[in-house]
Amino acid sequence: MRLKSWIKRWGPGIKGRFWKMMKCIRSGEQLRLEDMASSSESLATRDYSASYSSRAAEADMKVENSNIEEAESSLRESGYLNYEEARALLGRLEFQKGNIEAALHVFEGIDITSVTSKIKISLSRRCEQNRRRSQSDAVPPMSMHAISLLLEAIYLKVKSLQGLGRFEEAAQSCKVILDTLESALPEGIPESVSADWKLQDILNKAVELLPELWKLAGSLQEVILSYRRALLYNWNLNMETTAKIEKEFAVFLLYSGSDASPPNLRSQVDGSFVPRNNIEEAILLLLVLLRKFAAKKIEWDPTIMYHLSFALSVSGEQRALAHQVEELLPGIMERRERYSILALCYHGEGEEIIALNLLRNLLNNRENPDCVLELLLASKICATNMICVDEGITYACKALSQLRGRCKQMASVANCLQGILLSAQARSVASDSERISKQTEVLEVLESAETMMRERDPSIIFYLSLENAEQRKLDAALYHAKQLLKLEAGSNVRSYVLMARILSAQKRYVDAEDVINAALDQTGKWDQGELLRTKAKLQIAQGQLQNAIDTYINLLAIVQVRTKSLCSGKKLPKNWRNSDRSLEMETWHDLANVYTSLSKWRDAEACLSKSKIISPYSASRWHSTGLLYEAKGLHQEALKAFREALDVEPNHVPSLVSTACVLRRLGSQSIPIIRSFLTDAIRLDKTNHSAWYNLGLLYKADVSASALEAVECFEAAVFLEDSAPVESFRLQPDLEAHSAL
Repeated sequence: MRLKSWIKRWGPGIKGRFWKMMKCIRSGEQLRLEDMASSSESLATRDYSASYSSRAAEADMKVENSNIEEAESSLRESGYLNYEEARALLGRLEFQKGNIEAALHVFEGIDITSVTSKIKISLSRRCEQNRRRSQSDAVPPMSMHAISLLLEAIYLKVKSLQGLGRFEEAAQSCKVILDTLESALPEGIPESVSADWKLQDILNKAVELLPELWKLAGSLQEVILSYRRALLYNWNLNMETTAKIEKEFAVFLLYSGSDASPPNLRSQVDGSFVPRNNIEEAILLLLVLLRKFAAKKIEWDPTIMYHLSFALSVSGEQRALAHQVEELLPGIMERRERYSILALCYHGEGEEIIALNLLRNLLNNRENPDCVLELLLASKICATNMICVDEGITYACKALSQLRGRCKQMASVANCLQGILLSAQARSVASDSERISKQTEVLEVLESAETMMRERDPSIIFYLSLENAEQRKLDAALYHAKQLLKLEAGSNVRSYVLMARILSAQKRYVDAEDVINAALDQTGKWDQGELLRTKAKLQIAQGQLQNAIDTYINLLAIVQVRTKSLCSGKKLPKNWRNSDRSLEMETWHDLANVYTSLSKWRDAEACLSKSKIISPYSASRWHSTGLLYEAKGLHQEALKAFREALDVEPNHVPSLVSTACVLRRLGSQSIPIIRSFLTDAIRLDKTNHSAWYNLGLLYKADVSASALEAVECFEAAVFLEDSAPVESFRLQPDLEAHSAL
C-alpha cells in the first residue's frame, strides 16, 4: 500500500501523531487518551527520557526521516506504535548520531524478557500458518516489521555495550537474539522468515558477532560453542558468511591455545568422523572450504591453504597435504609455490628422491632465477641422506652466489650444508693428500658458517664438533661439544651422545657414563634410546657385561612400549618410525654379540630370531650370526653368514673385515683376494682400526710384501684404536636427519 493511500485511509493527522509520540518520549509528558492507539500498553515514558530532548533537536534530517518511515511502517501494519517499538526507534536515532551511552540508556528501558517472549510466539505461529496454509489460527501478537525492529534494538544495544568495553554483557545480550530465534524455530530459519531481508541481515550480523564478543571477553570455551552453534544450526546464512565463519573458527582452533572438547552433534550418522581435538576440527573445516571452492561456491582464498598446510604439518600428515596441493586446479597456485610445498611434504614423509626430483624440475627452469630457499632445501636433502653429494655441493654454492651478502643467516646455513657435503665427499676420496685437503676445507667452511651467524647456531656447532671428532682432533671436538651443551641447556639428546662418545675416544669411560646418566635424568623415557645404547657400550668397554645386558633389556622395553603407544596415537614421520625400528634391531644385535662373548649360544640365537622378525634381510644380523658361528668354531658356516651379509649390503665394513679374517684363518684363498676385502673396508672407512690391524698381519705373513708396509698398518691401527669411540661418532642417519638444520 502506498503511503499516500495509507494516509488517506487513516487520516492526515497520522504523521502529526507520530511526532507527538516521539516528543512525548523525549519530554516525559503523557499523551492524552484520545491520542493513544487501542493498545493496552502506554506510551508514557519514565523521567530519564527528558535528558534527550536537547540532543534530538540537533539530529540530522535524513536520520529522522528514516525513523519516521520505520514508524509509519509499523503503524501501517498494526495501527499503533507501542512502548518498546518507540524506544527501539529513539534508541536507534541516538545510536546513529553516535550517542552510544544515550542509546544504551534508551535500550535498557525495553523489557527484553517480555519482548522476546512475544517474538517467539509470533514467529512460531507464522511458521505454523505457513505449514498449514490456513488463516484460522490466532493472529500473531507482533508483525514481522515489529519483530525486526525490536531485534535490531537488541543488536544495537549489543553494539553499544561493545563500544563501551562491556564485552561480557554484550555477548550475553547478543546470545539472547540467537536463543530467541532458535527457541521459536527449532528446525531452522524457514524461507518465509528469511525473506524479510532486514531480519536476516540482523541475524547474520549477530551470528558473526557473538564469537568475537566472547573473544574480547576472554571466554575461550564460549567462543568455541558460539562458532559451532553458528555452523550447526540452520540460520539460513549465505555461502560467503558461512565460509567466513568456518575460516575464522579454523584459525581460532589452530592458534588460540585453548583445548576444545569434541563436538556433541545432535544428529550424527553412525560411523561418521568426529574430530578428536582442535587440529582435526580445524583440518575438517579447511577441507570443507576447499571443497566449496572446488564446487565454485566461494572465491579462492590463499590463506585457506596456508592454514591447512600448518595444520596438516603439525599433525604429521604431510602426505595428505601433498594430495590436497596436487588436487588444486592449475593456475590457483603458482608453479614455484606448488613445487616447493610438495617437496617439503615428501621430504617430511621421508620420500627424499621424490622431493629432490621436484626441486630439480623447479631449479632447472630458467624462469625461477632466485630460488634460495629451494636450493637450500635441495642441498639439505642431499646432506642429510648422503645422496648425490656433488649435486648437493652445487646447490649450496648456487645459494651462496645468489645471496651475495643479502642475508648472513641464510649464508651461514648454506655454508654449513656445504661443509656437511664436503665432509661426505672427503670420506670417499682415495688419495690421502686429497682427503686431508678436503678435511681442512670442511673445517674452514664450518668455522665460516659459525662466525657469520648473528647468534650461535647449535646445528653448526654440532657439526663442527662432529667433524673434529672424526678427524681425531678430540680436544677441539670436546670443546665444541661443551659449548653445544651449554648453548642448548641440555635440551638435545644428540649433544649428550656426541660428548659421551668423544670422552670414550679419550678412554674416559667413567666421565662418559656420568654424562649419559645426567642426560637420562633430564630426558623423558621415550627419548632415551641412543643414550641407553651408548651407556651399554661404555659398560662393555669397562668389562661390565651383565650391567650392559640389563641396560639393553631396559632399552628394548622402552622401544617396544613406545612403538605400541604411538601406533594407536599420533602419527609419526616416516624417518622417526624407521629410527625406532633400526634402534630396536641394532639393540638385538648388540645383545646377541654380548651373549656370544659369554658363550651363551641359545640366548644369542634368541636375540637374532627377534631381529629377524623386524627385518629378515639385514646385513648387521647376518654379521652377528657369523660371529656366533665363529665363536662356536664353525668357520665355514661363519664365512657363509658373512657372505650373506655382503649380498645384502656389499659395502658393509664389519662383514668385509670378518670375511678376510676367516679366509686368512682357513687359508683357502690367496693373499690378494683376502687383501682386497681389507682394502675395500679401509676405502669405505679409513678409521677402522681392525681393518688396518688385519691388513698388517696379512703383510707380515706375505713374504713378498715389505716389512715397512706391515709397520705402517700396525701404526695406523694403534693410533686409531687409541682414539676410537665405543660407537661411531655419527648417530643413526634417521635420528640425525630429523635433528639437523
